[in-house]
Amino acid sequence: MSHLLMVESWVGSMSRLLPRAIREGGHEFTFLTRDLHHYLRAAPEGTAHPLLGARHVLTAETNETDALTDFAARAHETLRFTGVITSCDYYLPAAARIAARLGLPGPSAEAVENACRKDATRRILAEAGLPGPEFAVCEEWAETAAAAREIGYPLVLKPVDLCAGMYVRRVDDEAALAVAYHALAGFPVNARGRRRAPVVLLEELLDGPEVSVETVSFGGTAHIVGVTDKSVGAAPAFVETGHMFPAALTPADGAAARDTALYALKALGLDNVVAHTEIKLTSRGPRVVEINPRPAGNRITELVRHVTGIDLAAAAVEVALGRAPDLRPRSTGLRSAAIGFLLPDTEGELESIDGADALRTEPGLLEVQLADPGRVVKAADSNNDYLGHLMAGDPDGPGARDRVAALLSGLRPRVATR
Repeated sequence: MSHLLMVESWVGSMSRLLPRAIREGGHEFTFLTRDLHHYLRAAPEGTAHPLLGARHVLTAETNETDALTDFAARAHETLRFTGVITSCDYYLPAAARIAARLGLPGPSAEAVENACRKDATRRILAEAGLPGPEFAVCEEWAETAAAAREIGYPLVLKPVDLCAGMYVRRVDDEAALAVAYHALAGFPVNARGRRRAPVVLLEELLDGPEVSVETVSFGGTAHIVGVTDKSVGAAPAFVETGHMFPAALTPADGAAARDTALYALKALGLDNVVAHTEIKLTSRGPRVVEINPRPAGNRITELVRHVTGIDLAAAAVEVALGRAPDLRPRSTGLRSAAIGFLLPDTEGELESIDGADALRTEPGLLEVQLADPGRVVKAADSNNDYLGHLMAGDPDGPGARDRVAALLSGLRPRVATR
């Protein structure tokens, strides 16, 4: 039986999908965290979090990579790990470094670090000759304002090391830039207690639809599993409001997205990893938004599984163990699957979601998850602020997105202002 070391985790769906994949693969895992209560708080009342299904739970300071690597090496002497894994972006580089230290399979730690830093990704892709947006990396306000004037408005301000769209903002003038810059500066430590890099990334605003390319790289070859589409809302933020797999693209656009993802993975040197590469199909051609060296979030892995039968969480486990994953598509009875997210647009306490009861009786739904009354909400400005989601499929073609949109239109959150 294989024994994986899991270094932290997201608290969302992947914190459940990854333990499930480990268990269904006939493996076991040890969970290593700095704060177990971070996960216990995320479990529904009266239930045990799947991460507690670990063979062992170890506590150590996971935010200090050198000390963490030493701790993992000592634990390895007794527990004999056969792979190292995480689903949380903030710990992907540490997991890669631990795997290297223990002589276990894994991607290059340098490649993972560069993929997890948006500024490093931009520089490396530009040096490799891959077309991208004009960009600048800045620290002080005066430098940021000057760079913005040189690039030209509108543009996008991003942190270089946060996730879920946090503090990513469209800015149309210097006044909006100042608001976005100072808001980010007021968030110096992320939710895991790690200090942020004190720089911002400014990018030319890209036009066109956004897609993601889901890949599994193993043994020097990147395998494309498919292309997912994306919709965003809550401007000037970029909150993901839904996805469909496979994306309804022309053959030319699909090929352009796939080729761009493969080129980007090669430029970064990413191998032995499941990756989620976000790409804008602009009027000037495809442009990489970012590369995530882990399975896609926001239930995209489940969209892929419902349509193709391919389990990307299971693929991540197998790759971490140094094994070739099973990427053979299987008939599932669905031609497309889509997810839509319910976003709050005001601040207060959730009283109810009108239409929820009728929704649950609709045929053909794959998932329905909605927030309970009493939850304190705010207007959504990142992917952390959803009030729930629903997922549906289409057995005949690319109709899943329209089906989800129609069902979402019947939901009305009632929020009592505070």
